Amino acid sequence: MAIRLYGAQTGNSRRAAIALEEAGISYSATRLDLKAGEHKTAAFRALNPRGLVPVMVEECDAGADLILTQSNAIMFYAASRSRERLAPDPGQQEALFFDRLFYFITEVIAPNGSAFTLTRQHDERGAQFLAGRSIEALVLAERFLIDTPYIAGDRFTLADIAAYTSAFAVRQNLDWSDLPLLRAWYARIGARPGVVRGMAAF
Repeated sequence: MAIRLYGAQTGNSRRAAIALEEAGISYSATRLDLKAGEHKTAAFRALNPRGLVPVMVEECDAGADLILTQSNAIMFYAASRSRERLAPDPGQQEALFFDRLFYFITEVIAPNGSAFTLTRQHDERGAQFLAGRSIEALVLAERFLIDTPYIAGDRFTLADIAAYTSAFAVRQNLDWSDLPLLRAWYARIGARPGVVRGMAAF
C-alpha cells in the first residue's frame, strides 16, 4: 500500500501532514497550486468533487483505494495507525482529549475559516467579527496548560496538532507576552521533528 497526500499551504493540509509524520506513516506529498486552480481540475475533482484540500489516497493492491477528504478524518486515520499514541486510551483522559480537540475545531478553526470566506466575499465587517472570535477562543486556551504540558494532558495528541496550526495561522495577531504558557508550549511543539516536517510538506 502507498499513501499520497494532496495539499497546499493551508491549516487543514498542515494538520493532515503533521499527523502522518507524528504517526510515523510513510507518504508522498503532492502540492497543489491553488492560485493556478490545480484543485479544480477534473482529475482532482475525481478524488474530491468539492475541489478542496487536503485529500489522502491510500492505494490498495486488492479492492478500492481509500480516499479521505477531511483533515480531521486523516488525523484520526493517522492516530489509528500510530506507533506513538496520538489519542488517549478510553476513560477520563480520552473525554478531556475530545473536549479540547473539538474546542479548537469548533471555536477556533471553524470561525477563522468562515472569516476567510467572508473576506473573499468582501464582507470585511463579518470577517473581522469571526476572526476576532477565533483569536479570543485561542487566547482563552492558555488555561488548558496551567497544570499540563500539552493541550489535553501529559502527552502530545491530535489536540496539540489542531491547536498548533491554529496558533501558527494567527501568530502575528497574538500578544504572546500575555500568554506565557501558550508561548512556551508553541515553541516546544514547533521544535518537534514531526511537526517541522509536516509544516514543510507543502
